[in-house]
Amino acid sequence: MSQPMPRVNLHGAVDLSSLAGPPAGQQQAAAPGGAPAGAVPGAVVTDVSEATFGQTVQLSTQVPVLLLLGSARSGATAELDAVLEKLAREYGGRFQLARVDGDANPQIAAALQVQAVPTVVALVAGQPLPLFQGAYPEDQVRQVLDEVLRVAAQNGVTGVLEDTGDDVAEAPEEPPLPPLHAEALAAIERGDLDGAEAAYTQALNENPRDADAKAALLQVQLIRRVEQHDPDEVLRRAAAAGPADVAAQLAAADVEATTGQFGAAFDRLLAVVRATAGDDREQARLRLIELFDIAGPTPEVQSARRQLASALY
Repeated sequence: MSQPMPRVNLHGAVDLSSLAGPPAGQQQAAAPGGAPAGAVPGAVVTDVSEATFGQTVQLSTQVPVLLLLGSARSGATAELDAVLEKLAREYGGRFQLARVDGDANPQIAAALQVQAVPTVVALVAGQPLPLFQGAYPEDQVRQVLDEVLRVAAQNGVTGVLEDTGDDVAEAPEEPPLPPLHAEALAAIERGDLDGAEAAYTQALNENPRDADAKAALLQVQLIRRVEQHDPDEVLRRAAAAGPADVAAQLAAADVEATTGQFGAAFDRLLAVVRATAGDDREQARLRLIELFDIAGPTPEVQSARRQLASALY
């Protein structure tokens, strides 16, 4: 099941101006013509936690690292993860794909000032370089990767990973999905949103405290709402309207949420809450709560919850 892709302007998408050079004592001699400086043991694709983040930063002095900060609750994260993993294998170890679960590792997300998931940040010579947010098409991700590798080579970071398979060995075995969750997922994979909605609804009827089923049901309903409209037209209409046009702003917030731009969606709906009253304000408040549940316990959700409370009271 595809989701709307954001319009991408690559001009300025990769801001590498902050990389003046690698830290003192960590400069490596690049081979002529940008050839690899040598083989570096390590996994081409791996999962990173707060406990192992320091090792990832250290590795970036030898091999460029692409950090994918995402969430299991985000469909755009899974979509981008698949693209990046394919490219990491194809590029043969010239960079490491390091996946970070933002829900489980909030300190990493906060340190990198992540405002939405998925977000991709490069680490070159120990320095973070913000790249982009949301699910980008593969051809444009390639352009971003080539630019990162070019700048890494200019700074002597030209190692190539010898994939040790650590990402496979270290990955914990995932527990089986509950039957109704598995049924819903199978329905989504065949494009049956009605079947998925029915399965998640039944799961909630059997266990009202099933937070995963609640978030997944809300995401299915979100996708259903977005599929009824042209996302570009929705965003244009919302830009021309003011925050008092509740219907236009609700629809635009849905489009932003489906592409992982939760921060933009939250800001849009908070503006509606501040500009309206009565039923209009309540509609915006309820939609915000739904998006909070879909996004999960991220720093931007915590910030938006505080802003919502301030706007209401």
